Amino acid sequence: MVFSNAGRGAVGGAEEMTDAAINEQIALNMTAPIQLLRAVLPHFRAQGGGRFIQTSTMGAHITTPGASMYHASKWGVEGFLESVIPEVATFGVGITMVEPGAVRTTFGANLNIAEPMPEYAGTIVGQLHQYLASTESVTAEAPGDPDKVAAAIIASAYTEPAPRRLALGSDSYEAMRSALTSRISELDTQKETAAAIDF
Repeated sequence: MVFSNAGRGAVGGAEEMTDAAINEQIALNMTAPIQLLRAVLPHFRAQGGGRFIQTSTMGAHITTPGASMYHASKWGVEGFLESVIPEVATFGVGITMVEPGAVRTTFGANLNIAEPMPEYAGTIVGQLHQYLASTESVTAEAPGDPDKVAAAIIASAYTEPAPRRLALGSDSYEAMRSALTSRISELDTQKETAAAIDF
């Protein structure tokens, strides 16, 4: 079993993000898990199977203004894993994406916060900067219990077949369900338009 847990959040308006912050976010949250999985697959195949567990987030289904690069990295890694799951199933390899909500860890205290631009002061991005400046950690009062999260992840490693996704936290479940329901509802309004372009 391999548990891939490295990650960091970059926050700020898209225009506020530096090239270095963008590159770090993609490298740490998306490229690194991709390369880690690619590195362990030969070993999993040789031993006749294995389990790869990737920490993701409810933010792979929902988005928050001011966290565009964080969401891009998480949506990206989940798209990669979705595609790889059927590729490696025949080798007995299971992949699980762990999607917690807010958990009381040091994640919130270690955000990479962009330098605020005055042009965004009166916007939702400006409000985010004000909030971040007024708190030591955005996860200090989070509802998620890290010990219970760890126990659920360990339990999932022994679940057969491997759960594709593992929603952890009532906030995660509610936010993702709302986002998915809204997306399906919007898609359904386009059924006739979609069919209209067929030959």
